[in-house]
Amino acid sequence: METLIVNDITLAFERRGQGKPLVLLHGYPLDHSIWHETASLLENDFSLILPDLRGFGKSTTVDAPYAMDDFAADLAGLLDHLGIQKTAIAGHSMGGYVALAFVNRYPERVSGLGLVASQAMADSQEKKEGRYKAAAEIAEKGTQGVVESMAAKLTPDEKIQGSVREIMKKQNPAAFIGALKAMAERIDATSLLATFDFPVTLVHGDRDDLIPIDRAREVKAAVPHAHLLELKGAGHMPMMEAPQQIAEALRLLR
Repeated sequence: METLIVNDITLAFERRGQGKPLVLLHGYPLDHSIWHETASLLENDFSLILPDLRGFGKSTTVDAPYAMDDFAADLAGLLDHLGIQKTAIAGHSMGGYVALAFVNRYPERVSGLGLVASQAMADSQEKKEGRYKAAAEIAEKGTQGVVESMAAKLTPDEKIQGSVREIMKKQNPAAFIGALKAMAERIDATSLLATFDFPVTLVHGDRDDLIPIDRAREVKAAVPHAHLLELKGAGHMPMMEAPQQIAEALRLLR
């Protein structure tokens, strides 16, 4: 992986493939490796950029609170470093929130958007309080409890559960805490959807226990030209559960 210093953090990223740029953003509390199988199917279609979001994987973070806009600014700094003015972006779960924050701040830099097991809505008050409670528990007890409880919620596939469990175990507790608080405070991006004049691809599993598939259907209703792929039997990890179908859907962003 390559690294650069941006916004007081070290941002790690992987590049592979050739063609139009496409950034693949991972969800919480994971890292860029969740995209590897799908990325191998897209190397002949895109110049792929797979960052570890701040705090996760090999990227560092800061002690001060940060927001989705800070994740977006990290991505802008990465694109500047690579000399890329405009790109398609596909975000998984929290990565989708980062992608939406990027669209909001830098609309002229987006050529296409993919939301994978994600949503445009902000947290309800109950969900927000739950994130802060989880952050406090991690600060006190570490990440083990979250890792064990979350693996089964991410996917019904037991083999993939094992894989994501190992990825989560490697992550810095500070990244869990910072991301939870950033997600809790993110803005509602629903009003942003009507402004999308670029290709949009939505992918969602019908067995997603973390973000209901109705959230993707709501985005589709607000963005009629969007392509919606509903994956039967898939949970919250479509890029690992159905990489071939994900790759086909993301090729629409060329």
